[in-house]
Amino acid sequence: MSQIACVACGAGNRLPEDRDPLSAKCGRCKAMLFTGAPTAVTGAALDRHRRLTRGVVLLLDVWAPWCGPCRTMAPHFEAAARQLEPTARLLKLDSEAEPAAAGALNVSSIPTLILFKDGAPVARQAGAMSTAQIVDWTKRALA
Repeated sequence: MSQIACVACGAGNRLPEDRDPLSAKCGRCKAMLFTGAPTAVTGAALDRHRRLTRGVVLLLDVWAPWCGPCRTMAPHFEAAARQLEPTARLLKLDSEAEPAAAGALNVSSIPTLILFKDGAPVARQAGAMSTAQIVDWTKRALA
């Protein structure tokens, strides 16, 4: 059985195999568990997602508001969320607002995508990508 953290309240939620995960709601706050859009996270929220999420991969975009390639990639990352959910939860970490979290992840250039499986990083890619490239890279990394 998979488990995922709620983007609204942070509670851990089990995802039964026999139900459609796209219609799943949080047991605590009743928010939809999958929204079809990336979720902005703090360092603490990222740690919570990594700790509580199992069976659903996390795809993190480490970016900064002043970064041109980051701003160019943002709509592509949003479109990728619609294609990759519920297999993946897409998260965004602002490296300028959360420098300690970005540093702990050893991010040296932005944008950087980091793929986590069961809380551990399994793949990393620096540089802006299109929607198709994000989706293809994620699927290849999980194969």
